[in-house]
Amino acid sequence: MQNARPRSHRRSAAVLSAVLTVLLTAPVQTASAGTASARTVSADTVSAGTAAVRTAGPLADAFARAAETYDVPRDLLVALAYAETHLDGHGGEPSASGGYGVMHLVSNPTARVLERAAELTGQPAAALRENDAANIRGGAAVLRSHADALGLDATARKDAGRWYRAVAEYGNASGPETARLYADTVYDLLGSGVRATVAGGEVVTVPPTELRADRGPHEGLREAAPPPASPDHPGARWVAAHAGNRTAAGRPGTHRIDRVVVHVTQGAYAGAISWFQNPAARVSAHYVVRSSDGQITQTVRDRDVAWHAGNWSYNTRSIGIEHEGFVSDASWFTDAMYRASAALTRAVCDRYGIPKDRAHIIGHNQVPGATHSDPGSKWDWARYMRYVTGNTAPWSATVDNSTSGAFTASASWSSASTAGRHGPDHRRARPATSSDVARYRFAVPSAGTYRVEVWYPAAPGHNSAAPYVVATSSGSRTVHVDQRTGGGAWRSIGAFALKRGTYDAVGVSRWTSGKGLVVADAVRLTRL
Repeated sequence: MQNARPRSHRRSAAVLSAVLTVLLTAPVQTASAGTASARTVSADTVSAGTAAVRTAGPLADAFARAAETYDVPRDLLVALAYAETHLDGHGGEPSASGGYGVMHLVSNPTARVLERAAELTGQPAAALRENDAANIRGGAAVLRSHADALGLDATARKDAGRWYRAVAEYGNASGPETARLYADTVYDLLGSGVRATVAGGEVVTVPPTELRADRGPHEGLREAAPPPASPDHPGARWVAAHAGNRTAAGRPGTHRIDRVVVHVTQGAYAGAISWFQNPAARVSAHYVVRSSDGQITQTVRDRDVAWHAGNWSYNTRSIGIEHEGFVSDASWFTDAMYRASAALTRAVCDRYGIPKDRAHIIGHNQVPGATHSDPGSKWDWARYMRYVTGNTAPWSATVDNSTSGAFTASASWSSASTAGRHGPDHRRARPATSSDVARYRFAVPSAGTYRVEVWYPAAPGHNSAAPYVVATSSGSRTVHVDQRTGGGAWRSIGAFALKRGTYDAVGVSRWTSGKGLVVADAVRLTRL
């Protein structure tokens, strides 16, 4: 990503089945995620597993002290920082939007968070930019100030779910949909847990936590007005960049499109999307790709010129793709991101007749006159290009509750036909204190990363925290989904590493503290 002036425009099958049957019939627990590529789960709540050990160290101590000083939930503070920077202060260097340190304290023409943190803590701006402990205190102070403005008293502050709107404010989003995207990312991390290895080998963790996010005015936002679909890339979202950060055109009629330029955002996914909507940015890209699951948002139409390359000629002839993360930290570059981005690049090349080679798919650092180094040495070009030139149709399979031989459930799961269902009917059951699981059996073709999507009819009487159990290659993972909203469509609950074989890969359990009927309808797996 690059800021620029207008003329310098610029992320043994049987054994396996038996093991997974045990996993899917055991009491529901969530395993703490162990790697960056399998850490984030898209859901409302996730049940708590065994509490993780928080290894002592300077960064963990800094989070604990800041949380105590400003009465902010410690795990929420860590999750917010991880969403922003993966707990890396990047040596005091700013992000593309002017954010500093582990807590991404922003200082730009429209957001003066760093200066606000200095005012609240009494720390000089230089210390807040460069010292991790000071930066974390600054972030905690700013987050607490948002909580105070929202009227959270001492009792409310003990419940991390009540901080949702304060987190949304912390993200400095340009609109309500982006604010919810930002806050949901933080709460997804709270639900799935965090384990991050930082400088010196210190490990900072957040155990998976069951909570209910109090979204306030953000509740129902996506259901009432879901993000529109991308006009150029099926499956992507559409959030338009500000008109002052791009140039309207009629490509490829007005300008030939013969390049794809790969960028790294130097910041978080939601932050990049929001920055492109900010008229002060003077920067944009056609697409942004999320680290955790490869979600794609288009912000500039292919036909228009995005300001991303720092070279006007290259802007006019290229499609710019930003990837969430920082060039110095390979943990952002997940397999899900590589595969989703490669599929996008492949589609762009096919659409405009661009050769799929490194002469035409280039990094920002290869643009003539470029002053930026992205995507950097951590970007795996060999893997990326293999994906770009590989199979154009990813494997995908759907199992519905009516799929013969692939869906099993006890007699407790009765048939119903609520509007918005997938197929002729769906199953439903009352919550219970036993793991009575409705199971979905898939023939997974190869070990790898798969997106898991669920379909259910939404209704007020359905469960507020329905437990979906995924049999990953490293153990059972549980994701709770609010089935009262967001139904009648495929909903991703995350990207997971699965083993090869035919087995019960996904289940829906009745063991939940959520209220309402648990629904089992359809599940879809897609190889990323």
